[in-house]
Amino acid sequence: MRAIIFANGEFADPQGARDLLRPGDLIIAADGGTRHALAAGMTPHVVIGDLDSLSPADQARVEATGTQVVRYPSRKDETDLELALLHAVRQGATEIVILAALGGRLDQTIANVLLLSLPELSGLDVRIVEGVQTAFLIQGGRGELLVEGQPGDTVSLIPLGGDAVGVTAEGFEWPLREDTMRFGPARGVSNVLTAQIARVRVRRGLLLCVHASKQVCK
Repeated sequence: MRAIIFANGEFADPQGARDLLRPGDLIIAADGGTRHALAAGMTPHVVIGDLDSLSPADQARVEATGTQVVRYPSRKDETDLELALLHAVRQGATEIVILAALGGRLDQTIANVLLLSLPELSGLDVRIVEGVQTAFLIQGGRGELLVEGQPGDTVSLIPLGGDAVGVTAEGFEWPLREDTMRFGPARGVSNVLTAQIARVRVRRGLLLCVHASKQVCK
């Protein structure tokens, strides 16, 4: 089952969100992300968070259609997006698309990206989608991951939380073979696809893959 989560960041592509929707998707809004879901013509199945950025009008609107509203206290350890991700996992989602996670406050943007490394999401297909950009994690020791796109697409591979060891990347203008990518230096930024399918493997560590497609990510 797939979940689409609307966070409370910047959201400039309602049509792109509509294009992503599949029958059977679980739609979750993280607090103020409700307004983004409604702007895209989607009624969330669940609204979750402390509701400090959910307008009374939007709350009344979704409650009138049967949306489940899960309210948490404002004094909590998790962000609203984190709560939404954990809720999706509890509902059995194996694939999660996160929208409106970027822009606005820098601290929240960074935290939203780092949420991809939550232990509860390990082994799941979780992606942040922002227009033509998609971000996801490549975990060490989990085999080969395919990056599908068009020649000329930009792909960045950025180590998270430490060095990424034994990195092999094929189908790129600057290929890698059993390389160590150090945490900190920007060596892996702005590589370029040379084929429609590229392959990346990591023996140990985490890589953040950011794929900027020539077409809207779907």
